[in-house]
Amino acid sequence: MENNTKQIAAAFVKAQSQFGAALKTSTNPHFKSRYADLAACVEAVIDALNSNGIALIQQTHGVESGICIETVFLHESGEELRSGKLWLPASKQDAQGYGSALTYARRYSLMASCGIAPEDDDGHAASKPQTVGALPDRVLADFIAAIHASADMQELQTNFQNAYRAAQGANDQPAVETFTKLKNKLKEKFEKKDDLK
Repeated sequence: MENNTKQIAAAFVKAQSQFGAALKTSTNPHFKSRYADLAACVEAVIDALNSNGIALIQQTHGVESGICIETVFLHESGEELRSGKLWLPASKQDAQGYGSALTYARRYSLMASCGIAPEDDDGHAASKPQTVGALPDRVLADFIAAIHASADMQELQTNFQNAYRAAQGANDQPAVETFTKLKNKLKEKFEKKDDLK
């Protein structure tokens, strides 16, 4: 290991041994399931990092149609560790879409960088499948929640396309079918509303 990361590497190893579990404190409105939000993830690591002389920084980088985040650990010696950049698409090209993508990106980047995972709060969790096809369970839930929260046909189409591209890219046919069924169901709902106008 290079000398310019020797002190932060030693401090990070100590800090990681003190990390807590990221508790599932938030609820997904579609599944009514619980997950670890950004605040829970930060809470799981921040005290251990700070007590070992490490500051947590999450830098944003300018990109089109999404958010790019890099988690950086800065040691009191001036040394730093960088996690690498993570890009996520924005489901909508507005403040809400970018804000949501920013929160997701920060959470995913932090968890991957620190090597933490959400704590199971369901006694049956070990017996349940954690993925559908190839998309991770949490990513699948996020896409479904976004589709379900669509306010109109245009937003529905955008959210569906983002989810569909991710599922196709992961070669996840069950997820494609799940997204398509949900989109068709909501499409009928919007069409009925339009007929009543």
